[in-house]
Amino acid sequence: MQKSYSRDNTESFSLEGKLVVVLGAGRSGVAAANLSVARGARVCLYDSREEVSLQGIHEDIEVYTSATSQTGESVHSDYLVISPGIDTYGEFVRAFQQNAGELLGELELGYRFYDGTCIGITGTNGKTTTTELVAHILNKLGREALPCGNHGVPLSELVLSGAPEYAVVEVSSFQLETISTFRSAVSLWLNLAPDHLDRYPSMEAYREAKARIFEPLLPTDWKVSRKEEGLRFEQNHVTFSAATTEADYHYLEGRICGAEELQVDLQKTRLRGLHNVENAMAAIATVQCLGIEVNVPFEELMAGFAPPAHRCEFIRSLDGVEYINDSKSTNLHSLETALNAFTQPLIVIFGGKNKGLDYSPLKGKLAKNIKLCLSFGEIGSELESLFADEVQTQYCLSLEEAVLAARSNAQKGDYILFSPGTSSFDMYASYVARGEAFRSIVNDLS
Repeated sequence: MQKSYSRDNTESFSLEGKLVVVLGAGRSGVAAANLSVARGARVCLYDSREEVSLQGIHEDIEVYTSATSQTGESVHSDYLVISPGIDTYGEFVRAFQQNAGELLGELELGYRFYDGTCIGITGTNGKTTTTELVAHILNKLGREALPCGNHGVPLSELVLSGAPEYAVVEVSSFQLETISTFRSAVSLWLNLAPDHLDRYPSMEAYREAKARIFEPLLPTDWKVSRKEEGLRFEQNHVTFSAATTEADYHYLEGRICGAEELQVDLQKTRLRGLHNVENAMAAIATVQCLGIEVNVPFEELMAGFAPPAHRCEFIRSLDGVEYINDSKSTNLHSLETALNAFTQPLIVIFGGKNKGLDYSPLKGKLAKNIKLCLSFGEIGSELESLFADEVQTQYCLSLEEAVLAARSNAQKGDYILFSPGTSSFDMYASYVARGEAFRSIVNDLS
């Protein structure tokens, strides 16, 4: 696989002497405003809140608070830049757009001033892990790469701070609504599941927003997608899947197999679960599409990488039993995703605040590999009653009691999965505090 990527869209773009209006004084908006003023524009920053922090905002930027649609009707601009959290098609943006030139998103603005190589990663689930993993592998290979975009540092902020050779960009559907020239050497589509339907009228509209990542590409740019998504391109397209060997990158006998007789054993890494198998496949495919020489086994390149904390995070192995922290699981969908991610015998710990979720859709779907469910928290007794006729279930008075019960029932080769499936506020201040409590309890086991 050879790299065939060049940039030709930045030379003619200039903000010198232009009036730029930025909507939203969050991190993305501030980054766009600071980049614009650094490139010679006069910049006005509008936010609907009554008060915003001025920390980090360049002194030459004019900041206006309590902005409304009525405010926008009288504002003129050469460029209108919007933050991804603001509805592109809402009344607020439409008002400011009446007397504006071109509408840009922060991602598009940053891209026009970035002269390195972009890698774009989108999907409903797994974006952050895959973005971090691609950057990790590239840095291990001696290439300067930074994760940015929807995760962590906005691209505009990265450009201002000194752009690296590779920008590994996590791209949300909101950001893709406002691209026009943003183009990646490799564009990666992980998956699509129902989400953000409060912003999009249908799944098809959500899918169309995601698919915009492919619109500015040339045929010679690389496209990477999950086989099951059904995407098709005439050239430079590779697929991955943990469910079928018909994909270019697939999972066979515990190993990732792919191009150039690739075989990767993830047991030598900290990545666990079939969803992380696919994240790893996608990352490996992306690096190979870039045409970079890889003379080190991918297991070694990924050995020091850990997924973001509390997202199916491997904590430790004790007596042949692996402990997984998925405290970020705060709803039914995330719980179901975690349950489907493992084929090993499972002991599941779930429960927490009773926030009115209906867990009955899980009945009949609990995998045969689940040996025991341990429930706790405000909703714990309800979960025990709901699933008792389907799988062995035990209600515990605390998370610590649940972990100890899991250990006493586990055998070598089992996985203990902590995936609450609801929020933490009955017992913990946040999912982070809950996950750290689980980590502490597990690490204290001997």
